[in-house]
Amino acid sequence: MTEKEMLKITVEEFDRIQDYMMSCEKDSEVYKKMKKRYAALKVILTASGINLTEIDYIKE
Repeated sequence: MTEKEMLKITVEEFDRIQDYMMSCEKDSEVYKKMKKRYAALKVILTASGINLTEIDYIKE
């Protein structure tokens, strides 16, 4: 898998996890688990040089 393909998949997953998070209660156990994945994806994308300004609508 190329770096470009990996970044594409990570951006898509980042978008998907945010959609799921928005449909859950913030104090739910499911939200807390998704927030861990959200944070990990955010670190990966930031370290890869991706500007999250436009794609991070949870902003936590």
